[in-house]
Amino acid sequence: MRIRNLYPGSWGSNCYLLLSGTHAAVVDPSAPVGSILDALREEGAQADCILLTHGHFDHIVSLDALREKTGAPALIHAGDMELPGDASKNAFFTVFGMDRHYRTPNRALTDGARLELGDESIRVIHTPGHTAGSVCYLCGEGDGAFLLTGDTLFAQGVGRTDLYGGNSTQLTASLARLRSLPPELPIDPGHGPSAILGEALDSVNN
Repeated sequence: MRIRNLYPGSWGSNCYLLLSGTHAAVVDPSAPVGSILDALREEGAQADCILLTHGHFDHIVSLDALREKTGAPALIHAGDMELPGDASKNAFFTVFGMDRHYRTPNRALTDGARLELGDESIRVIHTPGHTAGSVCYLCGEGDGAFLLTGDTLFAQGVGRTDLYGGNSTQLTASLARLRSLPPELPIDPGHGPSAILGEALDSVNN
């Protein structure tokens, strides 16, 4: 499985394409919809689905437009299903004092679910703390595997826990869960550069 970052997205968010042959998944559609569609054309791929790591506004700016253009369903963990449609919960009202909402995603994800992309798979890992429904996506297997961490874990630091659904105790438990994965696993976070899992986790404790 290949990954392509369409940074910059809205408010410095990363927007990723996951690619397996002619199959693609768009993760956190924060980039302009035109940029996403151009990248899909360049890759000769079709969007099978839109995967959300969580429901904050800065990760879903192009969500509705991308669904309209591609027909791809949007998937989010059940714990964040209501966030896109509520400006107070998706943090747009909190930050800007204005309404901004999006249509409810099409499907709810559960912890441990496996999603097929072409001939490869993506595993959903529920990592609450930044929001109640935050997830990481473990993409591929073996030496080529990598982890999309959303705003759960950055190269140096973690996502804030003071917005709706945030919980610092849950985030600590989620980080402990990620320590069960291989420390050499590459990570691609919701903001900032890629990193190595073990080094990113160690930076949180230092």
